[in-house]
Amino acid sequence: MNVLILAANGRIARIVEQRLLSEPKFNNINLTLVLRNSKRLVHLSDQPRVNIIEGDLEDFDLVNQAMNGQGLVYVSNVDINPDNKITKNVIQAMNNNNVKRVISSNTIGIYDEVPGEFGRMNMNAIQSVLTAVVNSEKLLANSDLDYTVLRLPWLNDNEEINYKVTTKHQQFDGDHVSRQSVADLVLKIIDNPDYGSKDSLALANPNKQEQLHSDF
Repeated sequence: MNVLILAANGRIARIVEQRLLSEPKFNNINLTLVLRNSKRLVHLSDQPRVNIIEGDLEDFDLVNQAMNGQGLVYVSNVDINPDNKITKNVIQAMNNNNVKRVISSNTIGIYDEVPGEFGRMNMNAIQSVLTAVVNSEKLLANSDLDYTVLRLPWLNDNEEINYKVTTKHQQFDGDHVSRQSVADLVLKIIDNPDYGSKDSLALANPNKQEQLHSDF
């Protein structure tokens, strides 16, 4: 299968890429990686299963060209632009190229699903981009695509994979998760594209942290 990763230099995206290229069960995956500065992934340039494209995701022609022949798309950054141009470009390019499966990153709080003091803290953190992130999810939900939105909590770089998943119909219970865990969920969907189909999934470490640091 051909997998397109947009914003491919993100910290979660790099974990996904490393595992896709090193774990035997993903030996059939070919990667197209799009990022603004291709030098940041120069260490992958000699990989036979990797094609690196330099460019901006707001450039529709570039996204449309990169989409050709793909089987699944992972958008690793959260679309916080007021015009949602990145989300719109991805949807249009997928439709143009008859690509159906997409994993798109977003943030918790868009369904007012985060209770308590942490919910208030999180809402304060995302208030300035709330309209954009809510609309990004709506655009995908109203499209004909087979989408999964990943609503991310506050992130850390702990070397652990420990998470539970809730849907948009469930109250979010948690406050943080490791980037390793997010990458693991992305890989779970790549390995089984039916998982999370046409749904919005949030994930969190079952053990809450006492001290929190916002780092979306």
